[in-house]
Amino acid sequence: MTGSDPVLSTRALNRATLDRQLLLRRSPLSAMAAVEHLVGLQAQEVKPPYYALAARLDGFTPEELSGPLADRAAVRIVTLRSTIHLHTADDTLTLRPLVQPARDREVNLFRKGLVGVDLDHLAVLARDLVEAEPRTMKQLREALSAEWPDADPQSLAIAARCTLPLVQVTPRGLWGRSAQVALTTVEHWLGRPAEQAASPDAAVLRYLAAFGPASVKDMQTWSGLTRMRAAFERLRPQLLTFRDENGVELFDLPDAPRPDPQTPAPPRFLPEFDNLLLSHADRTRVIPPANRGRTWQANTFYCPLLVDGFLAGVWRILGDALVIEPFAELGRQQRADVLEEGERVLRVLHSADSYDLRFGTVIP
Repeated sequence: MTGSDPVLSTRALNRATLDRQLLLRRSPLSAMAAVEHLVGLQAQEVKPPYYALAARLDGFTPEELSGPLADRAAVRIVTLRSTIHLHTADDTLTLRPLVQPARDREVNLFRKGLVGVDLDHLAVLARDLVEAEPRTMKQLREALSAEWPDADPQSLAIAARCTLPLVQVTPRGLWGRSAQVALTTVEHWLGRPAEQAASPDAAVLRYLAAFGPASVKDMQTWSGLTRMRAAFERLRPQLLTFRDENGVELFDLPDAPRPDPQTPAPPRFLPEFDNLLLSHADRTRVIPPANRGRTWQANTFYCPLLVDGFLAGVWRILGDALVIEPFAELGRQQRADVLEEGERVLRVLHSADSYDLRFGTVIP
């Protein structure tokens, strides 16, 4: 970094990130092209990926995502930050090996419950079990405990999930369907062998295309990987560098969009755990400091509402109503725009149902 690096304001970073996240204007991309561009979608629960794409794509319908999942062109698997993501099949085969070091570190957290367990043998046994037929975590715990009765059952199942690339089989994940989580290996589910891990350099470039401009620490936060500085340094000659308002060095692709900071940003209803809010070490580009931590209370997590590009409230569907709860009073035009966007979300994802749309109590 040099003293001549241009400074990007928080608002400039906000608009650049929103543009790459397909949130400044709805994109004509297909669902699978968007999932690839975004390097996956958070998928801890079934509905969030659908809400994520409804906020980003023009003409999106739930079938655009359910279809590829049913056809095994997309899968749900633990990858980034040790959380379940929905990826294209091609990305799954290269991204999961890339983040395997983080899964290995996760196993170490459960060593006390794995005394006397040969992890190589566990991986072989678990693979045989889930490839014979998809297994729930409960079934995995019971089967592995029969082999290691003195080990902690939950630690055994987590070790299997970390050492093997286990995907959630359908109908889990399909819109309008209900099914418990059942697991098999990605190779068995896709009928394709494992592939070489994506290179760290390639991962950095894809991250910047979807989340940049960003720092080394930002990328590490997104991926769950460590020691990524070397990849950025190798790429430095082909990247641009900036500073944020705190002097942190940011990297970016030369041809990536960096819109005018005053570019209008329409309201957007995002799902809980959307990657937009979780993929930077410094989240102030989307979350004003005063609103930090306001998307959850105790064990309840709420869906974020963006107004003017920043977190400005939460929303949820309660019974037959979509309830909007802003953190501060909205102006007349902002309220109208938020209601219009809410109506669109209901039209896209709940067209056959009747929902009210209303503002709730402003969350303190």
